[in-house]
Amino acid sequence: MTASSPQTDAPARLVIATRKSALAMWQAEHVRDRLLELYPACSVEIFGMTTEGDRVLDRTLSDIGGKGLFVKELEVALLEGRAHLAVHSLKDVPMVLAPEFALPIVMKREDPRDAFVSNRFASLDDLPDGSRVGTASLRRASQIRHRYPKLSVLPLRGNVQTRLAKLDAGDFEAIILAAAGLKRLGLAKRIRAVVSVQASLPAAGQGALGIETLAASHDVARWLSPLADPATTAEVMAERAVSRALGGNCRMPLAAYCETGPDGVLQLRARAGAEDGSGMADVALAEGPADPATAERLGARAAKDLLAQGAGRWLGLS
Repeated sequence: MTASSPQTDAPARLVIATRKSALAMWQAEHVRDRLLELYPACSVEIFGMTTEGDRVLDRTLSDIGGKGLFVKELEVALLEGRAHLAVHSLKDVPMVLAPEFALPIVMKREDPRDAFVSNRFASLDDLPDGSRVGTASLRRASQIRHRYPKLSVLPLRGNVQTRLAKLDAGDFEAIILAAAGLKRLGLAKRIRAVVSVQASLPAAGQGALGIETLAASHDVARWLSPLADPATTAEVMAERAVSRALGGNCRMPLAAYCETGPDGVLQLRARAGAEDGSGMADVALAEGPADPATAERLGARAAKDLLAQGAGRWLGLS
């Protein structure tokens, strides 16, 4: 697949692999539009795919192999030359990529927090005992059960529209979704409250878009480089380092969230808990400067501290 124009060293054609869900298509279109701003003469195409994670909706992600199921078909498209890049919600990207692939670009993050969505209640604090709260995430379920033990937290799969339809049909009193996804789809009005990071610490990479390429596609990575956001990149590197050190995947009730302070110091919180909410380990660390080496070191320290608090027993590590 030819992607470059030797006269200008700019791409002549780029193909973006993406899932076909409305949110994934929004993300791919966002990247396409940014690329067209950079390279107006480039033909940027979107190659939509249905992944195994999209097809199997009657079981939780943790039961069918994790969020990597949203990624692997797109990686096959890269390997087979049907696409030059794949756009992902970064929280869906496995913490360790196969050597054939690279994740050279992390874009500026949208709101990383969770969103409380309900037709009858204003917040988690307002829900009566026994209220049904839907979520697809073990991380969210663990934290909500720990903080609100009298709520009934139930599994909820499907794309954003499917989950909202189940709420509207009365299957749940409330559901928890990523605020970023709702905002990107123009559904911010459905958010009754943004859940504080104290109540529900986000997943590693939540709210950020990652662009994956073949590791050998150095020209593609170079063309994409203006899309990278250095601050978000350092923050999510710290978050993903926590998860990677613990073998993290969506089958673990593990959270990590990093911000860059006004002094340029990375401020990282990480949390792991029992799936039933019966226990929780929580760490908060800070280190600067906000660069990749610091991010990796900080994430490793946070993972070590979680284990020291006994988190291994909840993560299947002990």
